[in-house]
Amino acid sequence: MQVLIATAVESERQAVTRASGAEPLAVVPLPFGVDLHRVRLGGDVTADVVVVGVGGAAAAAAVGSVLAWADEPYDLAVSAGIGGGFREQVPVGGLVVASSIVVVDLGAQTTAGFSDMAELGFGVVAHQPPPELARAVVAATGGVYAPVLSVSTVTGTEERRAELAARHRGAAAEAMEGFGVATAAALHGVPTLEIRAVSNPVGPRDREAWRIEDALDALSAAFAAVGPVIEDWHQQREQREAS
Repeated sequence: MQVLIATAVESERQAVTRASGAEPLAVVPLPFGVDLHRVRLGGDVTADVVVVGVGGAAAAAAVGSVLAWADEPYDLAVSAGIGGGFREQVPVGGLVVASSIVVVDLGAQTTAGFSDMAELGFGVVAHQPPPELARAVVAATGGVYAPVLSVSTVTGTEERRAELAARHRGAAAEAMEGFGVATAAALHGVPTLEIRAVSNPVGPRDREAWRIEDALDALSAAFAAVGPVIEDWHQQREQREAS
């Protein structure tokens, strides 16, 4: 089976590909300016890892282009990387597997508060990863199963952190690319997963306290464990569709 894994930056790409324990099987330059790093995640799972850039728009454009370019359809798209964690839900260095991928700042701000695009009648604001797959990844990695928020502006104040935590109860992490990846994948009928390793708490930015290398190591460890889980999910899905 074929998996497309999207990271925002090169250090995240390296963390994912080194989980295979070997050099990439191939590096494929694509005509629209990104490279696919092809690795074996285990079993019959081949992953193409691509750096898509920072933010939802860049992620959607790159992932949509890769999915349209591919000769054969991908079976799964994964948004992967590091991000901020809500301290009530997950510690720094922990892992979050998205139960839902939620865009939080697409909507209208009014005197009555914020209304998202779904409330305004203009589309969806959340994509749902396959729950059986996400929960199996949680079991294999020891991660937290909870919503991951996609933001356009990284949270840098306690007031904003408290607002997001109140509006999206139970959310465990924030990042920037998940909703873009999921939106592009949904247009191609490809299910999406989001996996985030936590490098810092959501809230006031204290870069000296960030643990980026620890988070990248946690990301590598997660992808070293997920190959058999993804393969088993894919086989069960094929069996259900065939019956």
